[in-house]
Amino acid sequence: MIKNKKNDYLGWLVFIGIVILLLEILFFNKGLIFSLIIAGGLIYISRKKAGRKSGKILFIAGIIIFVISVFNMMTFRFLLLAILLHFFIQYLQSKKNPKKIPLDIQTQETTAPEETVIKVEPLFENVLLGQQKTPVGVYEWKDVNIQTGIGDTVIDLSYTMLPKGETVIFIRNLIGNIHIHVPYEIDVCINHSCVVGSTTVFGNHEPRIFNQVFQLKTPGYEESEQKVKIFTSLIVGNLEVSRI
Repeated sequence: MIKNKKNDYLGWLVFIGIVILLLEILFFNKGLIFSLIIAGGLIYISRKKAGRKSGKILFIAGIIIFVISVFNMMTFRFLLLAILLHFFIQYLQSKKNPKKIPLDIQTQETTAPEETVIKVEPLFENVLLGQQKTPVGVYEWKDVNIQTGIGDTVIDLSYTMLPKGETVIFIRNLIGNIHIHVPYEIDVCINHSCVVGSTTVFGNHEPRIFNQVFQLKTPGYEESEQKVKIFTSLIVGNLEVSRI
Protein backbone atom coordinates (compact mmCIF):
# COMPACT_ATOMS: atom_id res chain seq x y z
CA MET A 1 0.00 0.00 0.00
CA ILE A 2 2.75 2.42 1.06
CA LYS A 3 4.82 1.38 -1.97
CA ASN A 4 1.93 2.13 -4.34
CA LYS A 5 1.45 5.57 -2.76
CA LYS A 6 5.16 6.28 -3.14
CA ASN A 7 5.10 5.25 -6.81
CA ASP A 8 2.04 7.47 -7.42
CA TYR A 9 3.80 10.35 -5.68
CA LEU A 10 6.96 9.98 -7.77
CA GLY A 11 4.87 9.58 -10.92
CA TRP A 12 3.05 12.84 -10.22
CA LEU A 13 6.37 14.62 -9.59
CA VAL A 14 7.71 13.45 -12.96
CA PHE A 15 4.48 14.47 -14.71
CA ILE A 16 4.48 17.93 -13.10
CA GLY A 17 8.17 18.36 -13.96
CA ILE A 18 7.49 17.59 -17.64
CA VAL A 19 4.54 20.03 -17.68
CA ILE A 20 6.69 22.78 -16.12
CA LEU A 21 9.46 22.14 -18.64
CA LEU A 22 7.02 22.41 -21.58
CA LEU A 23 5.45 25.57 -20.17
CA GLU A 24 8.88 27.08 -19.62
CA ILE A 25 9.98 26.33 -23.18
CA LEU A 26 6.70 27.43 -24.84
CA PHE A 27 5.78 30.52 -22.80
CA PHE A 28 8.33 31.67 -20.23
CA ASN A 29 11.77 30.85 -21.60
CA LYS A 30 11.63 30.37 -25.34
CA GLY A 31 15.36 30.97 -25.65
CA LEU A 32 16.20 27.87 -23.56
CA ILE A 33 16.37 25.49 -26.54
CA PHE A 34 18.44 28.05 -28.45
CA SER A 35 20.90 28.34 -25.54
CA LEU A 36 21.24 24.56 -25.20
CA ILE A 37 21.78 24.17 -28.96
CA ILE A 38 24.48 26.84 -28.89
CA ALA A 39 26.17 25.14 -25.90
CA GLY A 40 26.06 21.74 -27.62
CA GLY A 41 27.35 23.23 -30.87
CA LEU A 42 30.29 24.94 -29.17
CA ILE A 43 31.24 21.73 -27.35
CA TYR A 44 30.95 19.70 -30.55
CA ILE A 45 33.10 22.16 -32.54
CA SER A 46 35.68 22.22 -29.74
CA ARG A 47 36.10 18.44 -30.12
CA LYS A 48 36.94 18.99 -33.79
CA LYS A 49 39.64 21.45 -32.76
CA ALA A 50 41.03 19.38 -29.88
CA GLY A 51 44.57 20.41 -28.91
CA ARG A 52 44.22 23.96 -30.21
CA LYS A 53 43.74 27.04 -28.05
CA SER A 54 40.54 27.94 -29.91
CA GLY A 55 39.15 24.48 -29.16
CA LYS A 56 39.71 24.92 -25.41
CA ILE A 57 38.07 28.36 -25.47
CA LEU A 58 35.02 27.02 -27.35
CA PHE A 59 34.74 24.06 -24.97
CA ILE A 60 34.85 26.26 -21.85
CA ALA A 61 32.33 28.67 -23.37
CA GLY A 62 29.96 25.81 -24.22
CA ILE A 63 30.17 24.39 -20.67
CA ILE A 64 29.53 27.83 -19.13
CA ILE A 65 26.48 28.49 -21.35
CA PHE A 66 25.12 25.00 -20.59
CA VAL A 67 25.53 25.39 -16.81
CA ILE A 68 23.99 28.88 -16.78
CA SER A 69 21.03 27.67 -18.86
CA VAL A 70 20.38 24.74 -16.53
CA PHE A 71 20.58 26.83 -13.34
CA ASN A 72 18.18 29.42 -14.80
CA MET A 73 15.53 26.80 -15.60
CA MET A 74 12.36 26.72 -13.50
CA THR A 75 12.38 22.96 -14.03
CA PHE A 76 15.77 22.67 -12.32
CA ARG A 77 14.51 24.62 -9.30
CA PHE A 78 11.38 22.47 -9.19
CA LEU A 79 13.56 19.35 -9.26
CA LEU A 80 15.56 20.56 -6.25
CA LEU A 81 12.34 21.39 -4.40
CA ALA A 82 10.86 17.97 -5.29
CA ILE A 83 13.95 16.16 -3.97
CA LEU A 84 13.75 18.04 -0.65
CA LEU A 85 10.01 17.38 -0.45
CA HIS A 86 10.55 13.69 -1.19
CA PHE A 87 13.06 13.25 1.63
CA PHE A 88 10.85 15.26 4.01
CA ILE A 89 7.83 13.01 3.30
CA GLN A 90 9.97 9.92 3.77
CA TYR A 91 11.14 11.29 7.12
CA LEU A 92 7.55 11.90 8.26
CA GLN A 93 6.49 8.40 7.18
CA SER A 94 9.40 6.83 9.06
CA LYS A 95 8.23 8.63 12.23
CA LYS A 96 4.61 7.53 11.81
CA ASN A 97 5.42 3.96 10.76
CA PRO A 98 8.71 2.91 12.35
CA LYS A 99 10.22 -0.17 10.82
CA LYS A 100 9.67 -3.27 12.95
CA ILE A 101 12.35 -5.94 12.96
CA PRO A 102 10.93 -9.36 13.89
CA LEU A 103 12.92 -11.48 16.32
CA ASP A 104 14.04 -14.65 14.59
CA ILE A 105 15.21 -17.36 16.98
CA GLN A 106 16.80 -20.39 15.42
CA THR A 107 17.34 -23.53 17.43
CA GLN A 108 19.99 -24.86 15.09
CA GLU A 109 22.58 -22.65 13.49
CA THR A 110 23.39 -23.54 9.91
CA THR A 111 26.11 -21.85 7.91
CA ALA A 112 26.15 -21.91 4.17
CA PRO A 113 29.50 -22.74 2.61
CA GLU A 114 31.37 -19.69 1.39
CA GLU A 115 31.84 -19.53 -2.37
CA THR A 116 35.26 -18.53 -3.55
CA VAL A 117 35.39 -15.50 -5.86
CA ILE A 118 38.38 -13.97 -7.59
CA LYS A 119 38.77 -10.21 -7.92
CA VAL A 120 40.01 -9.21 -11.37
CA GLU A 121 41.58 -5.85 -12.15
CA PRO A 122 39.55 -4.16 -14.94
CA LEU A 123 41.13 -3.04 -18.17
CA PHE A 124 39.59 0.47 -17.86
CA GLU A 125 38.26 2.54 -14.97
CA ASN A 126 35.40 5.04 -14.73
CA VAL A 127 36.93 8.50 -15.20
CA LEU A 128 35.36 11.94 -15.07
CA LEU A 129 37.97 13.68 -17.22
CA GLY A 130 40.77 12.32 -19.40
CA GLN A 131 41.72 9.86 -22.16
CA GLN A 132 41.94 6.08 -21.80
CA LYS A 133 43.44 3.60 -24.25
CA THR A 134 44.65 0.03 -24.36
CA PRO A 135 48.40 -0.66 -23.98
CA VAL A 136 50.60 -0.38 -27.06
CA GLY A 137 52.11 -3.83 -26.50
CA VAL A 138 50.51 -7.23 -25.90
CA TYR A 139 47.96 -7.27 -23.07
CA GLU A 140 45.42 -9.63 -21.48
CA TRP A 141 41.84 -8.98 -22.57
CA LYS A 142 39.02 -8.31 -20.09
CA ASP A 143 35.48 -7.29 -21.02
CA VAL A 144 34.90 -3.53 -20.81
CA ASN A 145 32.00 -1.86 -18.97
CA ILE A 146 32.73 1.79 -18.14
CA GLN A 147 31.14 5.22 -17.72
CA THR A 148 33.17 8.31 -18.53
CA GLY A 149 32.57 12.05 -18.36
CA ILE A 150 34.67 14.08 -20.77
CA GLY A 151 37.44 12.46 -22.81
CA ASP A 152 38.33 9.92 -25.50
CA THR A 153 38.47 6.12 -25.29
CA VAL A 154 40.69 4.10 -27.65
CA ILE A 155 40.54 0.28 -27.79
CA ASP A 156 42.89 -1.68 -30.08
CA LEU A 157 42.00 -5.38 -30.22
CA SER A 158 44.97 -6.32 -32.41
CA TYR A 159 47.34 -6.56 -29.43
CA THR A 160 45.31 -9.09 -27.44
CA MET A 161 43.94 -12.62 -27.72
CA LEU A 162 40.14 -12.59 -27.60
CA PRO A 163 38.43 -15.61 -25.99
CA LYS A 164 36.12 -17.93 -27.89
CA GLY A 165 32.51 -16.83 -27.91
CA GLU A 166 31.17 -13.31 -27.49
CA THR A 167 33.35 -10.46 -26.20
CA VAL A 168 31.52 -7.43 -24.77
CA ILE A 169 32.52 -3.74 -24.87
CA PHE A 170 30.14 -1.36 -23.04
CA ILE A 171 31.02 2.37 -23.01
CA ARG A 172 28.79 5.23 -21.84
CA ASN A 173 30.33 8.68 -22.41
CA LEU A 174 29.05 12.23 -21.99
CA ILE A 175 31.41 14.17 -24.24
CA GLY A 176 34.26 12.67 -26.29
CA ASN A 177 35.22 10.25 -29.03
CA ILE A 178 35.34 6.45 -29.05
CA HIS A 179 37.80 4.63 -31.35
CA ILE A 180 37.71 0.82 -31.60
CA HIS A 181 40.12 -1.09 -33.88
CA VAL A 182 39.03 -4.66 -34.72
CA PRO A 183 41.05 -7.38 -36.54
CA TYR A 184 39.68 -8.48 -39.93
CA GLU A 185 38.81 -12.03 -38.84
CA ILE A 186 36.55 -10.88 -35.97
CA ASP A 187 32.80 -10.39 -36.54
CA VAL A 188 31.19 -7.38 -34.90
CA CYS A 189 27.76 -6.26 -33.66
CA ILE A 190 27.37 -2.55 -32.82
CA ASN A 191 24.63 -0.84 -30.81
CA HIS A 192 25.30 2.91 -30.78
CA SER A 193 23.25 5.79 -29.38
CA CYS A 194 24.22 9.45 -29.85
CA VAL A 195 22.59 12.85 -29.34
CA VAL A 196 25.00 15.00 -31.39
CA GLY A 197 28.00 13.67 -33.33
CA SER A 198 29.05 11.37 -36.16
CA THR A 199 29.85 7.68 -36.78
CA THR A 200 32.29 5.84 -39.01
CA VAL A 201 31.93 2.05 -39.10
CA PHE A 202 34.27 0.18 -41.45
CA GLY A 203 34.41 3.13 -43.85
CA ASN A 204 30.66 3.87 -43.77
CA HIS A 205 30.48 7.47 -42.58
CA GLU A 206 27.48 9.29 -41.08
CA PRO A 207 28.69 12.91 -40.78
CA ARG A 208 25.74 14.36 -38.88
CA ILE A 209 23.81 12.53 -36.17
CA PHE A 210 21.12 14.09 -34.04
CA ASN A 211 19.43 11.93 -31.41
CA GLN A 212 19.72 8.63 -33.29
CA VAL A 213 20.31 4.95 -32.52
CA PHE A 214 22.34 2.64 -34.79
CA GLN A 215 22.35 -1.16 -34.79
CA LEU A 216 24.83 -2.75 -37.20
CA LYS A 217 26.48 -6.17 -37.52
CA THR A 218 28.69 -8.08 -39.93
CA PRO A 219 26.98 -10.78 -42.05
CA GLY A 220 28.59 -13.75 -40.28
CA TYR A 221 28.10 -12.51 -36.74
CA GLU A 222 25.46 -15.01 -35.58
CA GLU A 223 27.43 -18.09 -36.70
CA SER A 224 30.90 -16.82 -35.75
CA GLU A 225 32.80 -18.58 -32.96
CA GLN A 226 34.77 -15.44 -32.10
CA LYS A 227 32.88 -12.14 -32.11
CA VAL A 228 32.66 -8.75 -30.41
CA LYS A 229 29.46 -7.02 -29.27
CA ILE A 230 29.87 -3.25 -28.83
CA PHE A 231 27.46 -1.04 -26.86
CA THR A 232 28.25 2.69 -26.94
CA SER A 233 26.32 5.82 -25.98
CA LEU A 234 27.39 9.46 -26.38
CA ILE A 235 25.81 12.80 -25.63
CA VAL A 236 28.28 14.70 -27.83
CA GLY A 237 31.02 12.95 -29.78
CA ASN A 238 32.09 10.60 -32.54
CA LEU A 239 32.27 6.81 -32.81
CA GLU A 240 34.82 5.16 -35.12
CA VAL A 241 35.07 1.40 -35.60
CA SER A 242 37.77 0.34 -38.06
CA ARG A 243 39.62 -2.76 -39.24
CA ILE A 244 43.28 -3.23 -38.46
